[in-house]
Amino acid sequence: MDPARKRRIRLVVALGAAVLLAAALVYTSFSASSSAVEPSQLLASTNPTDTYQLTGKVVDGSIRHHADGIDFRVRDRDGSTSVPVRYSGAVPDPFRDGREIIIHVRKAGTTYVGEKDSLITKCPSKFKDTGDPAGGKPADGASPAAGSPS
Repeated sequence: MDPARKRRIRLVVALGAAVLLAAALVYTSFSASSSAVEPSQLLASTNPTDTYQLTGKVVDGSIRHHADGIDFRVRDRDGSTSVPVRYSGAVPDPFRDGREIIIHVRKAGTTYVGEKDSLITKCPSKFKDTGDPAGGKPADGASPAAGSPS
């Protein structure tokens, strides 16, 4: 076999392997991704064997510590629906009542069981909407005077 033909065969084999590898990466990326669902969406889901990425706020007063981990409830942001969650794994320091969380869960009876070490607390925003349509500025659009409370 002449050297030019060998190079061409090697190139075709290498390009074929690269295309197969890229296709495998794309397939695993899209099949492994899951969108975040709130408790109301979770209760409406049809397949109890799936794993979901649950997001919402921890219900005030619902956290119960026990030997195996913690039990708590997660509610929708509007507060209309909540679901019970059992979690065993590392608990982040900022985890507390009212904090927004994300956790990977699967259904086990009437409770949702969190995957080990999947609990993440969302950082609360330091910038709150004060309800002031002018964004804290005086009506004339100028910035507040020096020394005046803003």
